[in-house]
Formats: sequence, structure tokens, C-alpha cells
Amino acid sequence: MSQFTIDDLKRIMRECAGEDEGVDLDGDIGGVPFDQLGYDSLALLETAARVEREFRVSLPDGLVGDVDTPAAFVAFVNGRFLAQTG
Repeated sequence: MSQFTIDDLKRIMRECAGEDEGVDLDGDIGGVPFDQLGYDSLALLETAARVEREFRVSLPDGLVGDVDTPAAFVAFVNGRFLAQTG
């Protein structure tokens, strides 16, 4: 993996928890809080676990409490990936 993208996150979010009927994940959602997108902490934990497995990046248990938007999630994952590959 060279970079984790917002499209990677959207795909995994859909696969893990589906998509709320009132939310368009294809729009610009980078700065929209996860709770406004219909994703609770359980959905984010599942998403984080899937990202760890698929992209082979280690994420801390507290990630869900530390990031509240998709853009922050993507930036955090890419930062962890860079830290691991140095």
C-alpha cells in the first residue's frame, strides 16, 4: 500500500456497515462527522479492524475516539503506515 484514500475508506464503510439512506457517501464527506453519516462507534471499530487486515497497518484501540471525520481517519491511517514503513 502506498496510500490509504477516502475511496478506500468509503468502500470499507459500505462493506462493513452499509450506507444510511439519507447519506450520499459519494459526495464530499471528508469533513462530515461519522455520527452525521450514520456510523456509530461499533461500525467504526469494524471498519478499523478491516483496514488493519486489508492494508496491514497497525491501528491503536483508541482510534475511534481520536478521529471523528473520514478525512481525519484517512490522515491517521496514512500517518501510521508511514511510521511503520519509515
